[in-house]
Amino acid sequence: MISRYQGLTWDHPRGFAALFAAEREIAPAGLLHWEKQPLEGFESHPIGDLAARFDLLVLDHPHIGEAASLDCLLPLAELFSPQELARWAAATIGPAMASYRWQGAQFALPLDVATQVAVCGPDFLADAPDDWDAVIRLSETAPVALSVAGPHAVLSFYSLLLSLGETPGGDELVADEQVGREALSILARLHSRAPGFSRHLNPIGLLEAMAAGAELAYVPLVYGYVTYATPGDGRRALRFAEAPRGPSGRRGSVLGGTGMAITRRCRPDPLLLDHLRWLMSTEAQTGFIPGHAGQPSAVAAWRDRAVNLAAGQFYATTLETTAAAWVRPRFDGYIAFQNDAAAALVDGLNAASPPAAILAVLRDLWRRARERARGPLS
Repeated sequence: MISRYQGLTWDHPRGFAALFAAEREIAPAGLLHWEKQPLEGFESHPIGDLAARFDLLVLDHPHIGEAASLDCLLPLAELFSPQELARWAAATIGPAMASYRWQGAQFALPLDVATQVAVCGPDFLADAPDDWDAVIRLSETAPVALSVAGPHAVLSFYSLLLSLGETPGGDELVADEQVGREALSILARLHSRAPGFSRHLNPIGLLEAMAAGAELAYVPLVYGYVTYATPGDGRRALRFAEAPRGPSGRRGSVLGGTGMAITRRCRPDPLLLDHLRWLMSTEAQTGFIPGHAGQPSAVAAWRDRAVNLAAGQFYATTLETTAAAWVRPRFDGYIAFQNDAAAALVDGLNAASPPAAILAVLRDLWRRARERARGPLS
């Protein structure tokens, strides 16, 4: 039987297990079929190409500006009532729903929520460091790694800026140059001490290595994956914690997670819309999704005792950071900037370049990206 609708998600149990199970067990037979792509494709693949080939897309919120400029996604106000959209916004944790809203239109539903949090290896720490000074001290005596592969170097930079009281963006990326240099200095110090094997691992690779027993005590900022908070498949459970505080008291962290978007090529019928409503329901968010390796967006699930008990307290121990996570820029062209800036930042860290020189490169890339942007910048 050929399914009526084709969907694309990403290749990790957190990204596909619940959707695949719902396709089999909940959706009407033949309604939809899910495929999956690697994490790197989810983070960077041009959204227009994917929207031309699929009816449903699980996507990252920084793609929204590009999608809007290409007019390749359906505004959800055309399909759901204002009351439904408001109810889902109120039910989700932190800015998850708002992150998929651009220029007054809602383009995706927050199916899944993640942000950068801290993680401890199973054999090392009794207590995670609570601030960046303690992280630096720990790195002098224990193996501490940064998440810098792919786009994650610049995301870690953003989080450090936030914890130091500086919100990235504007005309210069970093308004206070001294704060920018301080953030880069902290990254450089930690990067120089990090185990060599860790520098090329994406968040999944870092968590896999830690759970398998790698000599790694702590990662201060890595996207949380509930699947590593409990043992399984030869892995030991990792302990997740809030991201470190800065002098401002803020736990800087950059929102991740995924949204469910409907493309322009799709002609959604009531059965499909009802299935999406079910995925956003309390029943699915606090039961089915966490029961199938998913990471729900509903704040009720993050606070639920039974959900936390089954998840090694993953949600309860990262709730503060997640609720206050920062939404990245979403203008058309931002993804290219993120990739270029992350590569330049890693090159600078590897070459031990002065923080001022690295910051100058990042600011130049930022200015050029904003100059080339099609459509609004915010």
